[in-house]
Amino acid sequence: MTNPTRKPTRLKNHDYSAPGAYFITVCTHARRCILSDTAPSPVDSVGAGVLDGPRVVLSDIGRIVEETILSIDQQYPNISMDKYVIMPNHLHLLIQLHAPGSSGTPTPTNETIPALISTLKRLTNRKTGEKLWQRSYYDHVIRNETDYREIWQYIGANPARWAEDRFHPQA
Repeated sequence: MTNPTRKPTRLKNHDYSAPGAYFITVCTHARRCILSDTAPSPVDSVGAGVLDGPRVVLSDIGRIVEETILSIDQQYPNISMDKYVIMPNHLHLLIQLHAPGSSGTPTPTNETIPALISTLKRLTNRKTGEKLWQRSYYDHVIRNETDYREIWQYIGANPARWAEDRFHPQA
């Protein structure tokens, strides 16, 4: 039996070290719901929404992931985390790359965004002592202000739409 061939998920001929905005989705290994839960309580929660709407309540692992996300600017000074949400089995990141950069590793991981995601996965795996993430991740190069605003709103509304989310275990 042969393994299936993975199709490339990166935008062909795009330099992932180029300044710009990127929307990233990273799923947990086997889509396990280990990062958070949705709840109406605002206690220990992240995410935007109406006051009585669902919010994300982080698990212990989710808090480790959040701490790692918030420390990214220390490791990558040319990157800012504009918005993020940690869902039960995936996370969404809206990242700004402000200046060209390189991770110093061999091609094709020489670009900043793949290096950043690799670092995020490696650090959180190490801190939790388990394999948290699927092998790959989804990325979208944001091309204009309208695209940026739509993604900003999508991330903010994600907890309220968890039951309909394509990553929901019952979807």
